[in-house]
Amino acid sequence: MQVNNESIRARIYEGVDKGIFKKISRGVYKVTSQIKGKENTCILINGDGRDLSMLEDKSVDGIITDHPYNLKKALTGGNRKFATFELFRYESKDFKEKQRVLKEGAFLVEFLPEESEVNFDYLYEIKKLAQQNGFKYFAKVAWKKGNFISNTGRKSKNCEDVMIFSNGEPRSLKLDAKKNLAIANENGLDVKGKSSYEVRDMLQENNLDVYYMKGTNGMLPTVFDYQPKNSKDKIMEAEKPVELIEEIIEYISKPYETLLDQFAGSGNFVVACYNKQRNAIAIENDGKMFNKMKDNIESNLNTAFEEIDYDY
Repeated sequence: MQVNNESIRARIYEGVDKGIFKKISRGVYKVTSQIKGKENTCILINGDGRDLSMLEDKSVDGIITDHPYNLKKALTGGNRKFATFELFRYESKDFKEKQRVLKEGAFLVEFLPEESEVNFDYLYEIKKLAQQNGFKYFAKVAWKKGNFISNTGRKSKNCEDVMIFSNGEPRSLKLDAKKNLAIANENGLDVKGKSSYEVRDMLQENNLDVYYMKGTNGMLPTVFDYQPKNSKDKIMEAEKPVELIEEIIEYISKPYETLLDQFAGSGNFVVACYNKQRNAIAIENDGKMFNKMKDNIESNLNTAFEEIDYDY
C-alpha cells in the first residue's frame, strides 16, 4: 500500500492507522490470517535477534536462521555488501537462549558458509557452543545454489551448509511406515500401492493412531538444490529462496506450529511459513532492512493488521 512518509516509524504508524498492522508493543507487529479454516499468525519484531526475552520458555517449535557472522575476510569480493550490517560472532549465551525458547526435541537450523581457510575454526566453535548448551548434532546438508558460481577465495564455490541440531533428543516426525502399515492392515484398510504419507492420511481419516520415529519428516536429501535470485532482484545479498525454506520447514515441523527466524532479513522465511501453514516470528534489527522485509511480506501476502494490547 502507498504511504505518505518514507521513514520506517511513520510508515508503520500509518500502516496501523490504515488497518495493515496490529501493534503488539513497541517495534512488534502482528498479522493473523485464516488458512483452510485455521488461524495462522506472523509476528514481526524490529529488534535484536540475540535478545529473545520476549519469548516464553519452550514456546517455539523450530528455529531457522542465518546470522550475520563477523568474518570479514570471508565477506569481501564481488558485489557483496555484508559489511553494511551489524556483524557478530556467536557466543555461548546465544545458544543458551535458543535452547531456552525451543521445545524439547525441536530442531535448530543454522545457515553457515562452506568451510574455508578463514572460517573453519569458527564453524567448529559454533558446533561446540551448541553442544555445550544442550543441542545434539543431527545432520548437515549442503544448499547447492543451482548454476550460480562464486569465484572468490581459493576455490570456486556454489554451496552453503544447512546445519541441523536438535534440542536434546530429536523429536519424532519421521513416519513409522512399518507400524502404520500394520495398523492399517489390522483395520481392513486397502493401502496397496499407497505411500507412507497416504497411509498416514487414511489412518487419520479413520481416527486411528499414527506412529512416528525420532527424526525429521522423512530422510533428508543429499543436497538442497535451489537457484538464488539474481543480485539485482535480491532484497539483501544473503537472501534465501522461499522454496528452499519451504522444504526445510516441512522437514522440521508440522502445520500450525510456531517457527522463529532471529535474523529475518528479506522476510522470505515469513512467506515460506505462510505458504506451508506455519506460524512465524521474524526478528530484524536493522531499521531499513525491517522496512524492506515488511514490504516484501505485504507484497506476497494478502493480510490485515490491527492494534492490540500485549504484556511481556
